[in-house]
Amino acid sequence: MIIQDVIKEIEQFAPLKYAESFDNVGLLVGNRNAEITGALITLDTLEATVEEAIAKKCNLIISFHPIIFSGLKKLTGANYVERAVLKAIKNDIAIYAIHTALDNQHKGVNDMICEKIGLKNRKILIPRKDSIKKLVTFIPKEDAEKVRKALFGAGAGNIGNYDNCSFSVFGEGSFKGNEDSNPVIGERGKLHFEQEVQIGVTFSSHMQSKVLSALFNSHPYEEVAYEISSLENENQHLGMGMMGELEEVQDEKNFLKAIKSIFKTGCVRHSQLLNKPIKKVAVLGGSGSFAIENAKQAGADIYITADLKYHDFFKAENELILADIGHFESEQFTNNLLYSFLTKKFSNFALILAETNSNPIKYI
Repeated sequence: MIIQDVIKEIEQFAPLKYAESFDNVGLLVGNRNAEITGALITLDTLEATVEEAIAKKCNLIISFHPIIFSGLKKLTGANYVERAVLKAIKNDIAIYAIHTALDNQHKGVNDMICEKIGLKNRKILIPRKDSIKKLVTFIPKEDAEKVRKALFGAGAGNIGNYDNCSFSVFGEGSFKGNEDSNPVIGERGKLHFEQEVQIGVTFSSHMQSKVLSALFNSHPYEEVAYEISSLENENQHLGMGMMGELEEVQDEKNFLKAIKSIFKTGCVRHSQLLNKPIKKVAVLGGSGSFAIENAKQAGADIYITADLKYHDFFKAENELILADIGHFESEQFTNNLLYSFLTKKFSNFALILAETNSNPIKYI
C-alpha cells in the first residue's frame, strides 16, 4: 500500500474539484508514492499533531484544515505553520488536507452536524451550479443499449435520488470514410446511412474522464461523435450547508441548551430569541456568515454555524435565530466521518484518530 492508494479513495468520496477556489487542498507535504505505515486523522495539523504521528508510527496525516493555506516564502520555524511543516519533512510524514471538498460533499461535514442534532428531510442549503455536465452521443441502433449500460456503469445518468436516467432520440446518421479510415459499418469512400440513437445523459463534472472512457470503450465506431456541455442546473447533492427538520418542535432555550451539550462547547452565542418553536434548522460547519441570507430564504427557524461577528447578529432581523457554536466545535465530528469511511476501505494498515486537541479557543 502506498499513500496514493489512500488519496485515491478519499478523492472519490470528496473530489478536490469541488473545493472552493480560495482553498488549498490535496497532498501538501510528502511523497504520494511512499509506502504507508499508518494514517493519523485530525482536524488540524500542528507541531503536536506531527509528534503524535511520529509516536504512533504514522507517516500520513489526513487533516481537515490545510496547515499551508497561503504560500510559504521561507521555512525557518518562525511560526507554528513552518514548525509543523519542517517537523513533517524531517520525519518523512506526508500531510493531506481535504477541507472544503468535504464541506461541499452531500455526506460530508454538514450532514454529520445534522446527524448529531437528529435532523430529518435533509437537503443542501446552497447547491452548486457549476458541477453538472451533459453528454450527447450517437450510436447504431443495435449497440445503443450496450453503450447506455456502460455510461450508467461509469456513473452517468444520476439525477438527485434517481439513477440510470437518459433520453433517447431515434434518427438517421450519415458518414463517408476517407482513404485512411477503417469503418466498422459501411465501406471506405462510400456515403453510408445508418439508423442511430441519440442518447443524452448528465454526469458530475469530476467524472468526465471516466464517462468518456466508458463511451469510447463501448462504442462500435472508429470515430465517436459526441458533444459535452456544462449545465447551470443546481446540484442537489453538492454544495455548502444543509437544512433539515427536527422530529418534534422544540422550545428555543431548550434547543440551544441541547446544542451546547451535543457540541460540548463552552458557549453558544446567539441573536435575539423570538419566542417561537424550533422546527427547521439550517447548519454550516466552520465560518458561515456568508450563508445567513440563504438560511432565511430557506425558512429556517435557526441557523447554526461559527465565527459570526458582532454585526452579523443584526442580520437575523427577527426572522430567525443565529447561533454561533464555535469553529472547532462545529467541525469536530469530521474526524469520525473520515475514520468511518476509511476503515471500510482499508484494513491492512493502522488508521488512528488523533488525540491532540487542536482547538485554540478556551473557555472559563
